[in-house]
Amino acid sequence: MNGTLNKVMLIGHLGDEVKMHYFEGGNCIGRFPLATNEVYINKQTNEKITSTEWHNLVVRNKAAEICEKYLSKGDKIYIEGRIKSRQWQAEDGTTKYTTEIQVTEFTFLTTKKEVEGVKPPQNLDSKPAAFEAPNSANPENDLPF
Repeated sequence: MNGTLNKVMLIGHLGDEVKMHYFEGGNCIGRFPLATNEVYINKQTNEKITSTEWHNLVVRNKAAEICEKYLSKGDKIYIEGRIKSRQWQAEDGTTKYTTEIQVTEFTFLTTKKEVEGVKPPQNLDSKPAAFEAPNSANPENDLPF
């Protein structure tokens, strides 16, 4: 295999509210932690063990605004994205590192606002335009077979 792949698929629960950050020019990002759990039985003690892994998620622009509007701490969501590591200089001069999941697609599975009577849109795709394949080879009404 010649190419590489950086793809993440997660189903988990929000660990906090979506935190928004707005930039000049109208762009924005939303950040929130996502918890995924693994449950297994300890064979020596027959004890049920739950192990939680935390993931730092980043959504951009319109997708971030949708997540902020409809998601709350504890809600269950399916996401697809890619792993991205970055570094920055802290105020004390130390170099900090983090690994994040850059979300490209998501689907709300359960939301608290749904219970309150506000229905979120279903099966939301938040693919950035830069990652959409151009469809100029086949006219819209032309089938490939």
